[in-house]
Amino acid sequence: MTTHSITEANVPWPNENIVKEDYLIRIYEDGFPVVKGHLLFIPKFNTPAVITDCFTMAHEYGAEKVKDNEWDGYNIGMNCGGAAGQTVMWPHIHLIPRHKGDIDDRIGGVRNTIPGQANYHTDLYKQPEKV
Repeated sequence: MTTHSITEANVPWPNENIVKEDYLIRIYEDGFPVVKGHLLFIPKFNTPAVITDCFTMAHEYGAEKVKDNEWDGYNIGMNCGGAAGQTVMWPHIHLIPRHKGDIDDRIGGVRNTIPGQANYHTDLYKQPEKV
C-alpha cells in the first residue's frame, strides 16, 4: 500500500474484527492472534503523529487492563519492513496481553524475536558484533 491514508478499498483487515475506532485510529482483533486479546491499533493516516497516537492508545489500553487485573502485563510492538516480519505493508501496532506463567522464560520480552537472544543471563546468549 502506497497511499498515505487507509480506505475501505485498501484495508486488509475484516470489518467484523473492529473493536473500536475514532477519526484517526481503528482497533481490530488480530486475525491470527498469538494469545486471546491480541489487538491491532491501525493508524488511518500513515504519519508519524498518528502512529505515535496509536502507540499511546495501545499503551493506555494495556495499562487499563493491568489496572483492572485482567492482564498481568503486555507487549507493544511494530514490525517495520519484511526483514522484521511485517506482512501487511501498512503501519500497525500489536498489543499482546501477557499473563504470569504464559511462557516458561519470559525474560527479554520482545527480544524473543531473535531465538536465543532474549535472556542475556544464559550461556545461549551471543553478543552481536558492534556496528
